[in-house]
Amino acid sequence: MTDTTNGERKTVTITDNRDGKSWDFPILEGSTGPDVIDVRRLYADTGFFTFDPGFTSTGSCESRITFIDGEKGILMHRGYRIEDLAEHSDYLDVCYLLLNGELPGQGQKDKFVYDVTHHTMLHEQLINFYKGFRRDSHPMAIMVGIIGALSAFYHDSLDINDPRHRMVASYRLIAKMPTIAAMAYKYSIGQPFVYPQNNIGFAENFLHMMFATPCEPYDINPVLARAMDRILILHADHEQNASTSTVRIAGSSAANPFACIASGIASLWGPAHGGANEAVLNMLTEIGTKDRIPEFVKRAKDKSDPFRLMGFGHRVYKNYDPRAAVLKQSAHDVLEDLGVHDEPLLEVAMELERITLEDEYFIEKKLFPNVDFYSGIIFKALGIPTSMFTVLFAMARTVGWVAQWNEMIEDPKQKIGRPRQLYTGQTERRYKHLRERG
Repeated sequence: MTDTTNGERKTVTITDNRDGKSWDFPILEGSTGPDVIDVRRLYADTGFFTFDPGFTSTGSCESRITFIDGEKGILMHRGYRIEDLAEHSDYLDVCYLLLNGELPGQGQKDKFVYDVTHHTMLHEQLINFYKGFRRDSHPMAIMVGIIGALSAFYHDSLDINDPRHRMVASYRLIAKMPTIAAMAYKYSIGQPFVYPQNNIGFAENFLHMMFATPCEPYDINPVLARAMDRILILHADHEQNASTSTVRIAGSSAANPFACIASGIASLWGPAHGGANEAVLNMLTEIGTKDRIPEFVKRAKDKSDPFRLMGFGHRVYKNYDPRAAVLKQSAHDVLEDLGVHDEPLLEVAMELERITLEDEYFIEKKLFPNVDFYSGIIFKALGIPTSMFTVLFAMARTVGWVAQWNEMIEDPKQKIGRPRQLYTGQTERRYKHLRERG
């Protein structure tokens, strides 16, 4: 394969060494990041498919939403650094940016907040759906079912070719996800549902629905609300990951938006994707006490030992996860405000963080604490059970899924997803009747 320039047009030449045939394919340049080889005519011109398990070297779409440079530790939404957004914006600010391409002015922000806030209630009949689940059902199972069922209740936002329908569906999904998530939690512990309030912020509303009861007023702690808001911002979108790609694949068949987001939740449920911060707490529980940390650090360095430190390193980021840098301070702020330094698991977490940031092995391997490490610590400090961790991830990521889905619907080049395969099974065989099979 060679890289050439034909006048203004850059191409890559692919040569079949068996017969010497060659084909030129265009190189497409993005605004930043790696260029891509346009192989859309590969099969038609050459008779070949590409082979790329996990699609790790394949660009499946053109997008203007999120950019990641894993080598440099950069994450940007619509050109804005995640560090700046987390420091200066709130979650609904970032939602508007992801959906519309620009940060809102004051009037736009006020209207957007009003519109989202007034979509937070659920249709009352959906309450009956919760009663159909066992009390010990995993909250993600409930989320998949309830979100998928929304299309049965909101028929006025199912036409994916109508921009207004898409906008209303997008607002509904962003607004109702915290209500659905909090109700899943309340149902699991046998407490009455707490309805959303229109006079408080997005993160505050979620904490209120999670932890308030009808018995007494619930005072919202601003430190905890800010930490929750930052977690939502930092998880809002992350380019073409497994769950986002699932939403796009489902959407490419013209499925309704609620079904598409339900498919994304199902994909996120996998422990290799959304379950990472839950795995962090399980690891801290396994370590147990500070005095056992050296033993587990030694095991983590031993390639023959299956034990791995969860919440360290990242498949995409080969440098420090920029989201972790932001959330680290929030984690320490929460622990300081709640005064929970004597909580054994949190003590283990803070000591593990200190050791790994100073240990030459982890520095050389660039195994730094990632966003899952710190979000797990914050959730634990807030009293959120581990079964809800992935639910909160889904709540935050909804806006990213919705923005990516909208972009895909509006892209005239997008086609129904249909990956190819390298077939290695049996070639054609003669059919044997039952009496011939021995």
